[in-house]
This record gives sequence, C-alpha cells and structure tokens, in this order.
Amino acid sequence: MVFVVSDEVKPKNGGPSMIVTGYSSGMVECRWYDGYGIKREAFREDELLPGDGRQRRETA
Repeated sequence: MVFVVSDEVKPKNGGPSMIVTGYSSGMVECRWYDGYGIKREAFREDELLPGDGRQRRETA
C-alpha cells in the first residue's frame, strides 16, 4: 500500500493514530502526539494500516 504525506495511519500491531510526514531510505516517517509531546518514528510500509481519516487513493 502506498501512503502519501498527510495520510493518517496506524501500526498493524496496535498503537496510536499517526500522520505520515515523509519517506526516507524506504521507510515511512510518522509523527503523533502522545499527550506530552510530539513523537516520531519510521516504519516499513507493510507495518502500517490506513487510519480512519485516510482518503482512498487509486494507484496506477
């Protein structure tokens, strides 16, 4: 699945809703607010699911 910057995603193994902020070295960079501050982490695309707010996009 292809995600674009500003998509909402969630980790497959559970966790917070996050926003895609970019790509680097084949990893999807995400950020989220944990109640205390902004957190960030990079994930493989296959570790993520679309979040509730993600719009459906067709890929060519």
